[in-house]
Amino acid sequence: MKRIFSGVKPSGSLTIGNYLGAIRNFAKLQHTAECLFCVVDLHALTVEQDPDDLRRNSLDVARLFVACGIDPEVATIFIQSHVPAHTELSWIMECNTTFGEASRMTQFKAQYEEKKSVSVGLFTYPSLMAADILLYQTDEVPVGDDQKQHLELTRDIAQRVNSRHGDIFKIPEPYIPPRSAGGRIMSITDPANKMAKSDENPSSYIALLDQPDVIRKKIRSAVTDSGRKIRYDEEEKAAVSNLMVIYSLCSGKSIDDVTQHFAGAGYGQFKNELAEVVVETLKPIQKRYEELCQPGIIESILEKGRQQAAELAAPTLKKLKGVLGLVPPFTQ
Repeated sequence: MKRIFSGVKPSGSLTIGNYLGAIRNFAKLQHTAECLFCVVDLHALTVEQDPDDLRRNSLDVARLFVACGIDPEVATIFIQSHVPAHTELSWIMECNTTFGEASRMTQFKAQYEEKKSVSVGLFTYPSLMAADILLYQTDEVPVGDDQKQHLELTRDIAQRVNSRHGDIFKIPEPYIPPRSAGGRIMSITDPANKMAKSDENPSSYIALLDQPDVIRKKIRSAVTDSGRKIRYDEEEKAAVSNLMVIYSLCSGKSIDDVTQHFAGAGYGQFKNELAEVVVETLKPIQKRYEELCQPGIIESILEKGRQQAAELAAPTLKKLKGVLGLVPPFTQ
């Protein structure tokens, strides 16, 4: 059985884009692959965080993993900082990453050019990501377009270490889900950009925990295109096409069926029906989330996940430290 690792940064509430584009598919994938789902809280520290927000968001991401159908009895759900092997291996990965490689990462360059002052952690972020993946001898990693370059660096580092020290790491491959498994969901205020939970404009995304009236208001104010015809055309009608994808994935109808259903209808009717479809899709997720907010439930799940992840990580780190010449503790 293949092993798959995926990490989600607790930078805000998960969105319907996270759910439709990835997490719903993960709930199916967990039954055909050995899956590890990690709340990568250490990655969030590359920018300043409010401690209370980070703590709450980390637990909420874990709760939403479960609420969206990931079964902690089947998959491993844990918090990155609970497994110290991540940071220990990260330093070794940094020592096997060249300055030139790190400086060519487009995400770092974009943020540096925008802000001019960024943390060293943002610069070495891809090395920690490499550690996250390689630590578990991962076969496949689900990655979006914004992370493909980081995965390529991870593969380069793994191959470099293997060439120097023998067969230490598996070389991970990108996981490409079937087209029917989900879709890339864009911002509902700017369809040129991906829907992001970290977006400063909360109207641009539908959070999984948004209440029904909030969802309806956001969808009513979502941007549309010129003309009134509801049809799928990514170039000429990007905004409406994005809303049609959301409707399709939430309703289970094909894009062709959605087009036919709204033939002759206006944007008002379309948005009203879309809002209700989204509300009904999120209702069971929100109900399950509330159950998981009871004291001790998510904490127990995360402790079990920590133990499982630590057990899987230990052999890789021990083997690598041995070939590097690091002296093991004498109490072992």
